[in-house]
Amino acid sequence: MRIVALAGGIGGARFLRGVQAAAPDAELTVVVNTGDDITLYGLRICPDLDTVMYTLGGAIDEQRGWGRQDETFVARGELEAYDAPAAWFGLGDRDLATHLVRRQMLDAGFPLSQVTAALCVRWQPGAALLPMSDDRVETHVRVRTDSGERVLHFQEWWVRHRAALPATAIVAVGAESSAPAPGVLEAIAAADVVLLPPSNPVVSIGTILQVPGIAAALAARPVVGVSPIVGGAPVRGMADACLTAIGVETSAEAVGRNYGPDLLDAWLVDTADAGATVPGVRVRAVPLLMSDLAATTAMARAALELAGA
Repeated sequence: MRIVALAGGIGGARFLRGVQAAAPDAELTVVVNTGDDITLYGLRICPDLDTVMYTLGGAIDEQRGWGRQDETFVARGELEAYDAPAAWFGLGDRDLATHLVRRQMLDAGFPLSQVTAALCVRWQPGAALLPMSDDRVETHVRVRTDSGERVLHFQEWWVRHRAALPATAIVAVGAESSAPAPGVLEAIAAADVVLLPPSNPVVSIGTILQVPGIAAALAARPVVGVSPIVGGAPVRGMADACLTAIGVETSAEAVGRNYGPDLLDAWLVDTADAGATVPGVRVRAVPLLMSDLAATTAMARAALELAGA
């Protein structure tokens, strides 16, 4: 079986572990959001790519869900002592090596897809990790403040402000002129099923879908989505703030309808949302809390079974 997944960070990465356990013999390709990427201190930081790589490679900090296990933050402390303007970003010492290698390779002319493949040689994630695009795409957020509206990079809004500043628009700058990274469209065309893990539907899955050619390629494949909303609230993170910014209610049904039948063939929701309906889309309710690997594997198996239906 050939499986393609579109993924963001923590929720997507954890779900992918369940996919690997549910279908250990499958050929898994993960198309990862790069709209969250940011350049700080001259380093190109790719949070979602790194979270998926570390999670599937067994190096993730399980408590935080991001960054390396056994991480230290000496460099960040030194940056704070200098009152550096971006010290709010959690740059770990072990993680720093990844960003340094990535920067060196990018400066040498290697595209992000080749850099990602080189980094994965160390971690052996058991899947092909592809950035959604080799082109630079960055998500920016227009927010309201006491002094008026301003535009922030997504990471500043998400990490520094915890999405507390009301957002009036979320824009993936550069997406309209980007192209899918090498291998992305080929993997989708060859897939037996495409999975949309419970990643942020606006700034993870939604950003990937804005890369020209990807949504059209998905239209020809069976696509099963997994709701990131359970009982009217995001399982993790502040996806509700993102949904509010685009005028979508925070509910499993509303997210499924926002994806719509042009994208989805089937939609997996939690048992708490068993009454959800999405016209033109098969909906099934199963427990969606990834409390451990067994529960996550059961979710992934249900998604794959729904694809087969």
